[in-house]
Amino acid sequence: MSRRSSGIAALLLAGAALVAGTAARSQLLPSLPLGNLPLPSAAQNVPIVGDLLSTLSPAQRSAATVPNLDRLGVGQDVSQLAQTSLADLRRLRLTELIRSNPTQLESGPNGVPVRRGVLIAIDPTDAQLRAAAAAGFQIEARNDLGGLVSVTLRAPGRLSPKAAMRRLLEAAPGLAADYDHVYEPAGGALLPAMAAALAGANPPPVPAGRTIVMIDGGVASHPSLAGASIVQQGFAGAAKSTGHGTAVASLLVGRDGAFRGAADGARLYVADVYGGNPAAGSATAIVRALAWAASKRPDAISISLVGPSNLLLQRAVAILSARGIRMTAAVGNDGPAAPIQYPAAYPGVIAVTAVDARDRALPEAGRAARLDFAAPGADMAAALPGRGYAQVRGTSFATPLVAARLAATGSPQALDREAARGSGKVGRGIVCRTCRTDPKVVGAK
Repeated sequence: MSRRSSGIAALLLAGAALVAGTAARSQLLPSLPLGNLPLPSAAQNVPIVGDLLSTLSPAQRSAATVPNLDRLGVGQDVSQLAQTSLADLRRLRLTELIRSNPTQLESGPNGVPVRRGVLIAIDPTDAQLRAAAAAGFQIEARNDLGGLVSVTLRAPGRLSPKAAMRRLLEAAPGLAADYDHVYEPAGGALLPAMAAALAGANPPPVPAGRTIVMIDGGVASHPSLAGASIVQQGFAGAAKSTGHGTAVASLLVGRDGAFRGAADGARLYVADVYGGNPAAGSATAIVRALAWAASKRPDAISISLVGPSNLLLQRAVAILSARGIRMTAAVGNDGPAAPIQYPAAYPGVIAVTAVDARDRALPEAGRAARLDFAAPGADMAAALPGRGYAQVRGTSFATPLVAARLAATGSPQALDREAARGSGKVGRGIVCRTCRTDPKVVGAK
């Protein structure tokens, strides 16, 4: 057996520890609360940056631009913005994320957030690492991800990301390297960590169910998840419960009266790549989460995160895809004028968009390099940390529904056979069309 093959075998046999959380209760912000803002219509096509945000109070500006993991998607007001305004809002949100976390993040190429002073070397040779060290780079961490080695390098001095990359590639010609990009939830973002207890402290056995892994924030306790088999692992510190992660998990394995998740009875593994930190969610954390996910031999992986293309993440996805591990990912909610988002755009990943209760594609859904399927992502309820339900909106919440059906049917080809028609860009059709829980039925806020 080759070194690479043995690495993959070790990956598939790796175990994980359940991470416990603190017991308390907190409230969730169900949507993006823009209040009575002077929002432009799509016909006006008014850019937010120059015209709208300059009129906002500090509180309104924060509500519109500060990323957090506890909002359940974009609000109806935001979804009705012009495409250029949605793209401007994305740029502002990323800028605010960097500004709010200056010791952890900086602006990389195209203004996307990257970990400050950090570069990733991918499958480097010993000679390349020696050359990097001679140029002043320090090894921060080394990860063998089963057929894929990544070395995190700390850049010398206060070089800009581009300058650091230039120095590294000049010192070690031929080295495959990238920035450690930071990824956002595709339907809402991260306030300080939710205080609700983590779900799944004593997961019940699932005799013959499917196995699904979700890569997101941590999942809080909730009545709908009390009987579910949930194991959580943190990849940015200890796992911490979030509103976004809790909602996604409930859409997968929740069960509480009239509320039913699309994969009720499945075993759920939760890879928390945030740990309650808005500056986390890096490419290196996501790739380590994918390696852990692969070790569970899942029937599907649900990824409700979006960000730029990253060489390390691309190679990790390719390895999992080659092993037949099926992944679904959201296309994002920043409109078709925003850049194409990853990992949804990678080959081997099923790209998911969202539709409303009338089977219409959401206008704020992101542009896709390749759009595979749609699922309900609006006019629906999901769990709030602790108790209760909220109305959710966004491609984040369509993605677990597609993952649930993929796990149940076993292939994208089977999804083709059940996909229904819809209005607008819905890819090959709408799956899990009846998986929406009416907010009125469960008293969603």
